[in-house]
Amino acid sequence: MVSHQDDLWTPTTSAGRDGLAAIVARPERSVIAVDFDGTLAPIVADPEQARAHPDAVPALAALAPRVASVAVITGRPAGVAVRHGGFAGVPGLEHLVVLGHYGAERWDAVTGTVRAPAPHPGVAAVRSELPGVLGEFGLWHDTYVEEKGRAVAVHTRRAGDPQGAFETLRSPLGALASRHGLVVEPGRMVLELRPPGVDKGVALTEYVREVGAESVLYAGDDLGDLPAFAAVEKLRLEGVPGVLVAADTVIAELAERADLVLDGPSGVVALLAWLSQVPPAV
Repeated sequence: MVSHQDDLWTPTTSAGRDGLAAIVARPERSVIAVDFDGTLAPIVADPEQARAHPDAVPALAALAPRVASVAVITGRPAGVAVRHGGFAGVPGLEHLVVLGHYGAERWDAVTGTVRAPAPHPGVAAVRSELPGVLGEFGLWHDTYVEEKGRAVAVHTRRAGDPQGAFETLRSPLGALASRHGLVVEPGRMVLELRPPGVDKGVALTEYVREVGAESVLYAGDDLGDLPAFAAVEKLRLEGVPGVLVAADTVIAELAERADLVLDGPSGVVALLAWLSQVPPAV
């Protein structure tokens, strides 16, 4: 868990402490990367109503000028994350990028534009068959289908038995995805059908190397963040110090591998605010 010592955030692992020391010593050579839902924004029943914590943008705007870059890495479309986060046109956020769809899309604050490849054809095929699959299990009206453009996500949080609906749908949605060349990414009461070969770990590693960062911090809260944790662990072995932050304890594996475990988006935002103010030595 996070411990406080003279207002300093102290990782519980030696690797995490080395990572934090490197970030504080040379913030201009560090990348600070965070997930969106559950990390910067509280989890809500309707994903369309998710909004960044009210203190998130001020914290990011204060931090961004001090570091090489701040990256929001999310499964959402980049443009949606920008709107729900309130990131566009904010002074101080010129060094912010949003890597959407697990890195398949990219929004740069300096240009305000999104770059993305053509969508995978399997997404349209899955979208057309999804009502029949959900209806077969009597879950068409008990689930929420989130259209992501380059992916489709089925949320079971609204069902009478969210976990039961989640488990019921895992296998049939996996088969549906496989038929059309997609994969299923499970999360908190959500199953996302998306193209293979992209994940937050790939996105984070490529961005750290693009920037030439000498240290990295990643904060996340869900199963989809495990590849990013693995990427930081691999970067450490390559000589790039890093800090792993779990936004909460809901996903046990994430919390167990983390150097810091926080208390939700409010804790993440507080950490970002602290990083924006900490002097160049800890």
